[in-house]
Amino acid sequence: MQDFIYENRVYYSPIEFAMSYLGGTWKIPIILSLRDGALRYGDLKKAVPHITDKMLNTKIRELERKKMVLRIIYREKPPRVEYLLTDRGRQALPAIALLMTYGQALMQEESEHIRPLGSE
Repeated sequence: MQDFIYENRVYYSPIEFAMSYLGGTWKIPIILSLRDGALRYGDLKKAVPHITDKMLNTKIRELERKKMVLRIIYREKPPRVEYLLTDRGRQALPAIALLMTYGQALMQEESEHIRPLGSE
């Protein structure tokens, strides 16, 4: 496959490029939280346990730049903002589902090799 250059970076495979959109700890949980529809910031924060405000803001902005998430600003008093998956974001859901299934299988397989503490 020919190298792909995007935003001054060389990607050697389509998987590597796709993972630049989905990779990391927080992007997939954010995308999954939005799969059933738009959420306000506070609801999104509750839906993604353990994420800090700074990290949520950073990852939402990254997903917006990559056209995976749309921020909708409602001009009302008080102002309201919602986040929604775009078509590109929704297209990632089947791939994420496959990764989740694979990850669950790996976790199950690896958990069979773990001995409880004190069982030696």
